[in-house]
Amino acid sequence: MELTYLYNSGFMVRDEKILVVFDDYEDPANAVDIAYDQNDFDRLYVLVTHAHFDHFGTRIRAYAPKTTRYIFSSDIKHTKRVKIFPTNKITYIKRYSNWQDDMIKVTSFDSTDVGISFMVEFPSGRKVFHAGDFNWWHWADDTRENLELAEKIFKRQMKRLDGLEVDAAFFPIDGRLGASQEMGAIEFVQRTKVKNFVAMHRVDFPQWEPSPAFVQLSKNVPTWAPVTPGEKLTI
Repeated sequence: MELTYLYNSGFMVRDEKILVVFDDYEDPANAVDIAYDQNDFDRLYVLVTHAHFDHFGTRIRAYAPKTTRYIFSSDIKHTKRVKIFPTNKITYIKRYSNWQDDMIKVTSFDSTDVGISFMVEFPSGRKVFHAGDFNWWHWADDTRENLELAEKIFKRQMKRLDGLEVDAAFFPIDGRLGASQEMGAIEFVQRTKVKNFVAMHRVDFPQWEPSPAFVQLSKNVPTWAPVTPGEKLTI
């Protein structure tokens, strides 16, 4: 399985002859374009977790001729941008839903922001999780009431993810959260069985280096924190 960093929360996953693209709103290295033009795949799926501008962009419309399925969070259905996409190739999915064809299975979970998160299972049995904007959004300058609410909704969703087993998990380590940027990630890796943890959603911040607390509490799960668009990791 090969993982390619696009930008922000955007990634392309190749497993054998299947390509899955997540939250591709910008791709400065043209990684998806190159793969698309090489045509060395049997299926192409384009998934978007929610309608925020830094996750959902119209550039992915160009892949329609070879796209097997666009799988969009249901909130995207209400945007003007989606009107340019071929409706016969779109599946809108709500939280806690499943979609599958003869190749992949997609399971959705809730977010602590807008939209959903995804787990995708490939024919090989490998699985990946993309959190979208699901995170423990603990803002240091927020009110106590909001901080308590953020913790409550994050941990409520984590109950649905307890014991989740995936080969790779893409999860926010947002530098804007400062000292709290690893809170959600630590809770996530402690309660799941993740073989590879991939940091995302930290454009304009230095490369993330796991803190000693993260390393200890995650039991040394392998981490990847890509910075440069086009970076790849084979797992």
